Amino acid sequence: MISTRVHGYLDYLMGTLLIFAPWLFNLPDGAATAVPIVLGAGTIVYSLITDYELGLLKILSMKVHLGIDLMAGLLLIAAPWLFGFADQVYWPFVILGIIEVGASLMTQKKPAYPETQKP
Repeated sequence: MISTRVHGYLDYLMGTLLIFAPWLFNLPDGAATAVPIVLGAGTIVYSLITDYELGLLKILSMKVHLGIDLMAGLLLIAAPWLFGFADQVYWPFVILGIIEVGASLMTQKKPAYPETQKP
C-alpha cells in the first residue's frame, strides 16, 4: 500500500506534470491541451484541501480524494476518444491515467497521523 504521505507527494508531482504536459509531450492545441491543464490544476487544488499530511485545509476526506483521483484517471484514459483527438495523440493520456487509477486504488484510506494532530 502507498502511504497517504507518499500519495501527497505523487499528487503534487502529477498535478505539475499534467499542467506542463502540453509542452512536455508537444500536444496539439484544443482539448488535448486543455484537459491535462485543467486536471492538473484541479489535482493541486483538491490536494491542498485534503485531510492528509500534505493538505493545508484538511476539508476533503482521503476517501473522497481517492475517488476524485480514480475519476480523473479514468477521464484521462478516455479523453482522447471522448474529445476527439485520439487520431493525433493518446499514449500520454492513457499512461498518466493508468498511473492515476493505480495510485488511487493502492493508497491507504486514512492518514497515518492520529486524530489529535489534525488542526
